[in-house]
Amino acid sequence: MESSSYDDSPLQTPRTEHSNGHVPETTDTPITTIVDPKKSPSAISLRAFLLGIAFGVSLTLSVNHLQDGPNPLWRAPCFLAILSLFHFLEFYTTARYNPPAATLSAFLLTGNGYAYNVAHTLAFLECILRNYVAPRYYPDRSYLQPFNAFLPVDGGARIAWLMLGFTMLLGGQGIRTLAMAQAGTNFNHLVQSKKRQGHVLVTNGIYRWLRHPSYFGFFWWGLGTQVVMGNLVCLVGYAVVLWRFFSLRIEREEKLLVAFFGADYVRYRDETSVGIPMIP
Repeated sequence: MESSSYDDSPLQTPRTEHSNGHVPETTDTPITTIVDPKKSPSAISLRAFLLGIAFGVSLTLSVNHLQDGPNPLWRAPCFLAILSLFHFLEFYTTARYNPPAATLSAFLLTGNGYAYNVAHTLAFLECILRNYVAPRYYPDRSYLQPFNAFLPVDGGARIAWLMLGFTMLLGGQGIRTLAMAQAGTNFNHLVQSKKRQGHVLVTNGIYRWLRHPSYFGFFWWGLGTQVVMGNLVCLVGYAVVLWRFFSLRIEREEKLLVAFFGADYVRYRDETSVGIPMIP
């Protein structure tokens, strides 16, 4: 086997042998790769791995609770599984269809603000209080009477209510993911105050009918989670908070879009809807 006079590793500089047989000493110079901390492969893979673990464990716990008989506590781990899938899909869809924006923040794990975390915490608490703590003090389930007219807990009505909730959250998640995919590099989790080069007005696909389909999807996804959880208080709270948030955000964003695209956006706005009640 023929051997080389030097290690051809890309981290080393080859040595040159002079005619007199003398090989000058060289200094190996390592090639340094600068990685953007916001796109660190290790940090991204760790978050994706943990979300996958959370999804699998939560789904398993939820199914186990259902197999043990009528146990409404299946809803709590189911909610955690839904959240884990949502945050994973936010990054995956961004990485697949808008690679330049595939940073750690695309997971939306820490950038949604204080209210987002509080809302989900309260949803867990309401579910636990209603289905675990309250039955210990009211075995006759009389505490459910004010809720039964809105959130049925027994019989066929309960199944229909759950089907409605899963339809809302799965439909909302699907439309949001589809909107991100069809917008491609024109989608951004943050409202852009300046028109970026290459930014175009997307009017095809789902955008043909909804001008803010990602907001539409998140709104109905959020309400669907609370229907599935059986949370009346948080269902009302989510509806109010999400409506106010998207109402203000859309108003601000559309002023910028009119400045970006002028009459084209005005015409597009007049021909489409948002799909969220009382937001024109």
